[in-house]
Amino acid sequence: MVARQEVSAWRPRVPGVVEVFHAHFTAHAYPMHVHDVWTLLIVDDGAVRYDLNRREHGTPGDTVSLLPPQVPHNGSPATPHGFRKRVLYLDLTQLDESFIGAAVDGPDLVDPLLRRRVGQLHTALADRGGELEAQSRLTLIRERLRTHLRPRSADRERPAAPGLAHGLRELLDARLLHGVTLDEAARLLHAHPTHLVRAFSGEFGIAPHQYLTARRLDRARRLLLDGLPPGEVAAATGFYDQSHLNRSFKRLVGTTPGRFARQRGDDTTS
Repeated sequence: MVARQEVSAWRPRVPGVVEVFHAHFTAHAYPMHVHDVWTLLIVDDGAVRYDLNRREHGTPGDTVSLLPPQVPHNGSPATPHGFRKRVLYLDLTQLDESFIGAAVDGPDLVDPLLRRRVGQLHTALADRGGELEAQSRLTLIRERLRTHLRPRSADRERPAAPGLAHGLRELLDARLLHGVTLDEAARLLHAHPTHLVRAFSGEFGIAPHQYLTARRLDRARRLLLDGLPPGEVAAATGFYDQSHLNRSFKRLVGTTPGRFARQRGDDTTS
């Protein structure tokens, strides 16, 4: 079998994520090495075997592996066809050094919800303009990782304060064009980011990033029906660019902005 190697990496505009790394290897083996950040790994195809702190571990597709900073590890294919993996490198603002010991003892987490959330975060990070969604997903992942590593931790969330969700909704409405980061919203509303996301989702049944996108798309629909071209509509409604508008619009409305606008003489606004 011919050895294959496919690699892509980028640094997203999301605080706490140092690097996103996607790879498909059939024969490559990593030597022992260390990182100064956390390695959050999921395997989409095949499996990886690795040694961490002189103990052997593996990563079947239903697990999430969390490798701590400063602890040597290696990695190699555990199947004849290699592996396809997605990795997030997270800095110490997401998990501090107090969690390293627990991660060394149990780096492989069998948690379908966590696995699904990590995959969703990768999708959001690949979408320019999806920073608020990525921040929201990251804060829920961080909370769940902390629960695994310190299940009896004293820093569990308090019940949502009255009006917190409505305060965030008002802030999102006021920042419809330019947006707001989750950390900034948390500072302005004096709440922990995870607490803020849970309060909003629990009150309104929709995540903050979904609400913001839906409001922007409502405005985009009106501008398209007024005759503005999609490129101008994207800039006027807070989307990163026209491609970002196109993806979001088609996901919700079922057609592209251009086709929607061309049909504006018909009754297609509902």
